[in-house]
Amino acid sequence: MKLFDFIKNFGKDEDGAVTVDWVVLTAALVGLGILVIGAVRTGLTDLSGDIRGELESIEPGDTTTVGD
Repeated sequence: MKLFDFIKNFGKDEDGAVTVDWVVLTAALVGLGILVIGAVRTGLTDLSGDIRGELESIEPGDTTTVGD
């Protein structure tokens, strides 16, 4: 009988519920961040390659505008 009472009370107990909510929300934000990084990673890699190419094409002492 005590076991059933314990299980019933355990299900009704709300202590720690806020902690569980914060853990779930934090996990959701981390997951969202990972998805965003995955979505923009390719574009950023391409853009950084373009910037690197432009910077490497500039000769030291050259005062012209990039892309001319």
